[in-house]
Amino acid sequence: MTTESVLRPAAEQQYAAELAALAAADDRPRPPRWRMSPQAVVTYVLGGTLADGTVITPKYVGDRRLVEVAVGTLVTDRALLLVGVPGTAKSWLSEHIAAAVSGNSTLVVQGTAGTGEDQVRYGWNYARLIAEGPSEAAVVPSPIMTGMREGAVVRVEELTRMPAEVQDSFITILSEKTLPIPELGIQVQAVPGFTVIATANDRDRGVNQMSSALARRFNTVVLPPPATEDDEVEIVSARAAQLGRALQLPAEPPALEEVRRVVRIFRELRNGSTVDGRTQLKKPSGSLSTAEAISVVTSGMALAGHFGSGSITADELASGLLGAVVKDRVSDTAAWQEYLEAVVKERAEWRDLYRACQDMVG
Repeated sequence: MTTESVLRPAAEQQYAAELAALAAADDRPRPPRWRMSPQAVVTYVLGGTLADGTVITPKYVGDRRLVEVAVGTLVTDRALLLVGVPGTAKSWLSEHIAAAVSGNSTLVVQGTAGTGEDQVRYGWNYARLIAEGPSEAAVVPSPIMTGMREGAVVRVEELTRMPAEVQDSFITILSEKTLPIPELGIQVQAVPGFTVIATANDRDRGVNQMSSALARRFNTVVLPPPATEDDEVEIVSARAAQLGRALQLPAEPPALEEVRRVVRIFRELRNGSTVDGRTQLKKPSGSLSTAEAISVVTSGMALAGHFGSGSITADELASGLLGAVVKDRVSDTAAWQEYLEAVVKERAEWRDLYRACQDMVG
């Protein structure tokens, strides 16, 4: 299938040309089974221009040193844990690093309260198990087992959402680089190139806290929210335009001033004060992450394209803002109404947004 025929291509499909150009131009040492050198991986993630003029688009906007530490960790025998509040591009970054290192970002274990040990280790084809008894042919490999055999990066999403006993299945895998199959009396040994990138949400801290034994197997990199408003505007604009093309929305890419309004609202409510520090604000219960800002702008593009003029205006943004901010109907409604009256209403250039938001609340 081509990238145009699927809704959400994997990173290695969507950026195949960039990955190929980087690999061809890369003359630096590569760790075993890596598709390119660590320096080239960082260039793929952060963007740049190759000697032949090929432009590598930025996949992540943030501190270069953080990305270098993350990629450098994968060269060692330690796994990588990306930690941050919701919407800090933990999964996005892990996907692109896996695509650049292994050429395959689809070896994924999704952590949930219902994730079982078989999803981490292995399962069984029960029809063959009953018919033939325990055998290697009856084993259903997990993404972890596949990554160990192929020497590839395996992604573990939302590690701390898994029950503690399932998390502890990783201890032997990460320390001994082996996966025992006691029913067969054998073990799978990882080949060079195998490693794990896990993500964990700061807001889930304490849900299923990692044991100290497991935490020691990871090198932890904390991904902060975008440092500046300009950085966040750049991220939201680029990602919303990309989603608009993928979804074939009949709307123009959002104007920067409209994106900036959404981003400023989110940042002020997240921080509990206006950008000038003069007005203190109630913080809503939601995270108001960059990912949610992208969703608000994309939703506005859909409304503008199908029901409006084709260009995002305050009317298209109002409904998305209300849905993003008001998660608790009592406390969040009060916080949002206070923000509208104390901040939005007082900004002359935002009067259209004030009217649209008040109409939506009404």
